[in-house]
Amino acid sequence: MLSTGKIIRFDEFKGYGFVAPDEGGEDVFIHVNDLEFDKRLLAPGVRVEYVAEQGDRGLKAGQVQIIDSPKPVTRASVPAVIPDADTHVDDVVCDVLSLQHFTAELTEGLLRANRGLTAEQILDVREVVTRIARDHKWVED
Repeated sequence: MLSTGKIIRFDEFKGYGFVAPDEGGEDVFIHVNDLEFDKRLLAPGVRVEYVAEQGDRGLKAGQVQIIDSPKPVTRASVPAVIPDADTHVDDVVCDVLSLQHFTAELTEGLLRANRGLTAEQILDVREVVTRIARDHKWVED
């Protein structure tokens, strides 16, 4: 029987997670071996369609297909104004990075933190964080 649900947890390194069925009931185990797509596409909030099968330890999702992903953040939702840098009085000594080095490290960090981010979302976050870094003089242009 075909069921639908929402991913509530998926660990791509361990290769498994859980789906909350739309019809309610206990969460359904999902394993990377039952996917026919890139496991990095699974993240909390992604809606899937699957066949619930009885496994050794309870219900297991088989024949898993993605049917809907959470809506991405749009440029319009990113605030244009950054709080005044003078509101922070705790000056901390830190390395000053070149703008190129800072944006490269930031991009890599964002990709590692959430592989589900779109290129547009990464650019939006980078723009805001870079503006903050410039205000605090953490980077040199």
